[in-house]
Amino acid sequence: MAFGDGSFDVVVCIQNGICAFGVPRNELLREALRVARPGGRLIFSTYSDAFWEDRLSWFELQSSKGLLGPIDHRATGDGVIVCEDGFRSGAATRWELEELCGELGLTPNITEVDESSLFCEASRPCAT
Repeated sequence: MAFGDGSFDVVVCIQNGICAFGVPRNELLREALRVARPGGRLIFSTYSDAFWEDRLSWFELQSSKGLLGPIDHRATGDGVIVCEDGFRSGAATRWELEELCGELGLTPNITEVDESSLFCEASRPCAT
């Protein structure tokens, strides 16, 4: 991102943003951490495993309206929806979010909301 180090009090990446940008998750989180001020908060969300059937139905509806390519049902599964046009929509598990934060020395607070989303909040450590 073209923002300077420590530019924001809060960096928010929701609506499955941790998985939607097509970049490695650790790079996305590292960049969010860079632009957060010391003590600043990072907030990310991803789909809950409990939401799989609803999520797949929603993508199938989008596909039927021509907003996405046809769903490749053979390649779809295990939290990932794949379309024949190459579009992919993944999700991160609670364990993956914990591991990702741990790699950067962050302590995550992960909350599941309405069995549809996992919200992960962490703070950038303050300089000592």
